[in-house]
Amino acid sequence: MKRPQAQVAILQAADAQEDRRIDEVAEEAGLVPEAATRAAFELEADGLVTVSEETLEHYDLTEEGERYVRESLPEQDLYEAALDAGADESPVGMGEVIGASGLEGGAVDIALSNFARKGYGQIDSGEITADPDAAPGRDPEMHALEAVADGRAEDADADALDQLERRGLLDINEETVRSVRLTDDGVTALMEGVEVAETVDQLTPELLTSGEWEDVEFTEYNVEADAEDVPHGREHILRQTANRVKDTLVGMGFQEMEGPHVDAQFWINDCLFMPQDHPARTHWDQFALERPDEIHDLPEDLVERVRSAHKNGVGPDGEGYHSPWEESVARGLDLRGHTTSLSMRYLSGHEIGELEPPQRFFSVEKVYRNDTLDPTHLLEFFQIEGWVMAEDLSVRDLMGTFTEFYEQFGITDLEFKPHYNPYTEPSFELFGTHPETGEVVEVGNSGIFRDEVLSPLGVDCDVMAWGLSLERLLMLMYGFEDIRDVHGTLCDLELLRETEVMH
Repeated sequence: MKRPQAQVAILQAADAQEDRRIDEVAEEAGLVPEAATRAAFELEADGLVTVSEETLEHYDLTEEGERYVRESLPEQDLYEAALDAGADESPVGMGEVIGASGLEGGAVDIALSNFARKGYGQIDSGEITADPDAAPGRDPEMHALEAVADGRAEDADADALDQLERRGLLDINEETVRSVRLTDDGVTALMEGVEVAETVDQLTPELLTSGEWEDVEFTEYNVEADAEDVPHGREHILRQTANRVKDTLVGMGFQEMEGPHVDAQFWINDCLFMPQDHPARTHWDQFALERPDEIHDLPEDLVERVRSAHKNGVGPDGEGYHSPWEESVARGLDLRGHTTSLSMRYLSGHEIGELEPPQRFFSVEKVYRNDTLDPTHLLEFFQIEGWVMAEDLSVRDLMGTFTEFYEQFGITDLEFKPHYNPYTEPSFELFGTHPETGEVVEVGNSGIFRDEVLSPLGVDCDVMAWGLSLERLLMLMYGFEDIRDVHGTLCDLELLRETEVMH
């Protein structure tokens, strides 16, 4: 029997009693792995060997993970600082504990996001409470880091390894290993004798010009053999969902709004009848810019009407807030905490001119809030903003709109709960059931804009409006339990690559 040189080398190096890795066989036979793999598949097609596959995982610490092995995890430092400050007995100010911990920059956010998750204590209203029974010295994630550093990944907790990968402290690399074993026919072929056939695997100009190509034997190629799997980029699942939301709302007759991410508090809060001393307008809830006075395009007549609504209310029975209202505060620049600032710009006529009812507008844009990181909260996320301007709108119209919208994404178990907003009356929150945990998850807020909002804007008909969370829609659609798995620096890249997109 004559066979190409690579096939003969594989046959001679393979074993009938055990699997041998192709890369080891290739090294022994003096072949590159790709040539050895191709030869193995060709021999398998002829029944002379079997080719088996297994996936092996390799664990490697990132630079950040190696640093934590040498030192400690940020949440451990925060816990020790909290104990030293007496937070195990009574709540202590977050600023005091962070300062004592020595944590800076991104390490602060990392510590805060993992502190409560691990049961080290609680963070609430700017104060930290430490659980005296917590045991950071037995932290499974720290033990997993040390195990990987020592080459003992098999001793680490599997959940801890997964969490370390989400945090970017560990790279888990999968390797597909192929092995060969001689079949009975392969053993018989060797016993009968296998010779190397002089074959050519590439047609060259020399062979063509000399005419030798007519006399040589060409190597056979197995076009059905598996090719190497090369990971490639793809559109992020969050962006795919955002585009689906846009298509759905356009199909429902809405037009898209656009506007600045950095805007005056006037558009973000004051037009929404949010008093300037409202707690949600403090630095604990929003991000203010360093130079807050560099905006000069506020329409003076609208500023005066909004000021009057805050001070005196609207209409003969209006009360207003009787609290301080300063134009300098209204001119302050913030990262928008909601895209309702776009709604105010459009409804006022400031953005695209006066609008006559009926009108429908929406946006799917990023907003920024100074929240504590947890499985359902991020510092920046996407809000699905929308409003309808028409005569004689009611809560039934609003609920019907939500029912129609969410049904497009397979969500039919919406629940509604009355709620208070300074800018809408009546108001209610929306909830959906998480498909994996069964928990009821808030997905948005909505209502009918109050006269104190619409009258200064010059709108004399009803406007129903809402702000929905794109990320929580994603959680209800796909069953994700922690939004950080798909969004941010801790996202699971393999999960994003493997998740089947729903249509």
